[in-house]
Amino acid sequence: MPEIDSIFSRMRQSQVLRLCLVGILTLVLQIPIFMISGLVTERQARRETAVQEVSSKWGGAQAITGPALVLPFVVHRPETSVSGEKTIHDETGYSVFLPKRLGVDGRIEAEFRNRGIFSIPVYSVKLAIEGEFTQPEFAQLGIDPSSVLWNRAYIALGISDVRAIREQSSVSWNDRQFSFVPGSGGFLNNEPGVHASVEADPTKPAFRFSFPVSLNGSQSFNLAPFAEQTVTHITSNSRSPNFQGSWLPTQRTVSDSGFDATWRISYLGRNYPQSWVSGADVRKAIDASRFGIELSDSVDHYRMADRSVKYAGLYILLTFAAIWLIEVLSRVRVHPIQYLMLGASLCVFYLLELSLSEHIAFPFAYAIACTSVIGMTALYSRVIFPNDRRGSVVAGCVTALYGYLFVVLTNEDNALLIGSIGLFVILAAIMYLTRRVDWYANDGGTTYTT
Repeated sequence: MPEIDSIFSRMRQSQVLRLCLVGILTLVLQIPIFMISGLVTERQARRETAVQEVSSKWGGAQAITGPALVLPFVVHRPETSVSGEKTIHDETGYSVFLPKRLGVDGRIEAEFRNRGIFSIPVYSVKLAIEGEFTQPEFAQLGIDPSSVLWNRAYIALGISDVRAIREQSSVSWNDRQFSFVPGSGGFLNNEPGVHASVEADPTKPAFRFSFPVSLNGSQSFNLAPFAEQTVTHITSNSRSPNFQGSWLPTQRTVSDSGFDATWRISYLGRNYPQSWVSGADVRKAIDASRFGIELSDSVDHYRMADRSVKYAGLYILLTFAAIWLIEVLSRVRVHPIQYLMLGASLCVFYLLELSLSEHIAFPFAYAIACTSVIGMTALYSRVIFPNDRRGSVVAGCVTALYGYLFVVLTNEDNALLIGSIGLFVILAAIMYLTRRVDWYANDGGTTYTT
């Protein structure tokens, strides 16, 4: 029909309408990008399932709480019966005392376990824990020293995943050996762990202790500063530790052979006391004071893939902008179908990047996906633009964009700065190249102002 032919003729001639069409095509291509983003999330969920499966058999994230000296005491509570008779009811309470000095020396051997195509970081840790308790001060807790059951004293240690304990151990208490038994003995509201009955003599000024701990774990390892002065020294073969918690190491060395880290922590920096009685709400404060190491891949390819997909819309738009500029500056026309073909090839890049990174290192996966898509784009650009120079311009723009994207992905801390500078430079280049275009010209911008 003449009216329809007139509309299409105006669209072919008007660069403004064609620019709007480019924007619409970019929005259309967000549909496959959205699907690829969902695929990244689904693969991440599958990996988390594999991590949980391996952790359930090997050992989960380990958190050590303690040790603490627990001393039961008797509380006499008066009661009045229905008949009005007054009686005394005895209850057992538990007083918890923390060490004056605590030293932890440990070695973490990190390795990877495979579940299908997924590689899960796990570790084995061996600790040598030693320290000293001073004579408890019951007056601060309002406890009558005569009500303390010294014959029921025990030392308790909280372990988040007791299934992963590798060896039976015992505690050396004032040079005498006492075996650990299952359970934390009610320490911190029945937190999992172990405890050992010990001989606490009220006439002695201090109690020295030492014991080994051997555990399996995965993902992370944490401790709590449970003494007036806590000194922790950890070495490992892991080359990419992520130190976490309320305290960072006071000294640390990270090399290709592993890391060596030391923490020196005073009890003044935490939010719970050196002693309390059962029922005190200190669990949140203890959890908030933890410090330790997270062991993970140096490069999380799913996180990198997710970040790259977030830039997909912008990079498709910039590629289309490069082609549109060639249309404006040269008397050529590119069909919308050809725009879609090039956009589809850019979408395939993110799918290739994701699938390859599950089998090889992310930089190599990125390089292979990038080279493949650039080659396809360069060959197809030669079909769109018979002039080799114009096709090379499109291929060069795509190459520059993917090289720039890799720089942004590998510099997460400076991604905003790099991205802002890059967009500024690109916008300035477009403005410079189109500075003499007469946008009111009927021929779609082939006339230049003087």
